[in-house]
Amino acid sequence: MRSRSLAICALAAAMALTSCGGKKTSEEGRDGKLQYSPQVNEVEVITLERADFARQLLSNGKLAASKKSALLFGTSGKIASINVKNGGVVGAGATIATLDRPDLKLALESAEIALKKAEIDLYDFLAGQGYSARDTVSAPKELMEAGKMRSGFTSALNNLSKARYDISGTALKAPFHGRVADVKLRRYDQYTGSEPFCTIIDDRALDVDFTVMESEYSFLSIGLPVKIRPFADEGKEYTGKITGINPSVDAKGQISVRAQVANDGSLIDGMNVKVIVERMIPGQLVVPRSAVVIRDNLDVLFTYTPDGRAHWTYVKILYSNGDSHVVTANTDRNATLNEGDQVIVSGNLNLADNSEVTIKE
Repeated sequence: MRSRSLAICALAAAMALTSCGGKKTSEEGRDGKLQYSPQVNEVEVITLERADFARQLLSNGKLAASKKSALLFGTSGKIASINVKNGGVVGAGATIATLDRPDLKLALESAEIALKKAEIDLYDFLAGQGYSARDTVSAPKELMEAGKMRSGFTSALNNLSKARYDISGTALKAPFHGRVADVKLRRYDQYTGSEPFCTIIDDRALDVDFTVMESEYSFLSIGLPVKIRPFADEGKEYTGKITGINPSVDAKGQISVRAQVANDGSLIDGMNVKVIVERMIPGQLVVPRSAVVIRDNLDVLFTYTPDGRAHWTYVKILYSNGDSHVVTANTDRNATLNEGDQVIVSGNLNLADNSEVTIKE
């Protein structure tokens, strides 16, 4: 037992000697104290150049079909036929549905019969005035008008027009090419006329209505490009143009704007979207958003100097979009910034002024 204890003590002593008397590492100084070599940060740089900048204005909007009409029959009655389904496409003038109104058919037949009788009475009147029975050309205009009134021809013609109008109300026709929506009734259901039978939507082009603040009015103009991103799928993007700007500010200090965008079939009426309005501003100092960091609660970027150092430069951000800033030197801090400067765009989060850096391959 004693011999085992002695062996352990001897081993511990040998390890202590090795540790104390061994060769010093490169991190130890001559006085035996640990020395830290300065950290060298790897960075990426770009050459600062003037370029066109896409200034962006962001808003939320709602899509609306460029043509949309809620359709009602001209009368009430039992539905005789429905020729469409929700989502189906119809051409202009196509019959969507019909009503069964036998009473209106009888009224039309009666009106046609009454007109024929009145026509015969008109011919008898003309014959009594010395004109051929069917000579409606030679008779003076005043005489013809009197004959039509006495024979009841004018009244019968008016009644026939009304009967035709009433019967036309039993057929619902598409006013323009579009997609059918909101069909709720079925064949043999009773249509009362209190609500539209369906809606026709021409969604080949869609309007997007959105608002901007009063201060952004000068940014807008007719024809300015816009980008549309549906909230349902922000990975998709559609392009369009501003078609209308309401020249009035509402109670909330906002201005209504309308743009139009072509539909590839995946956009629908009423869809909520993100709207991005862009205007190009030429000749700006543009840097990626990652180039600007916060120091002393101010915006700064770092420029790379030929001696491998990061120089702290105060800047002011003039404009921003989704991925870039337009910057200028903050002269209040005696900063300078020029074309041709090497701007650090990555690896700058923990940099200090005059930090030693190396450019990443």
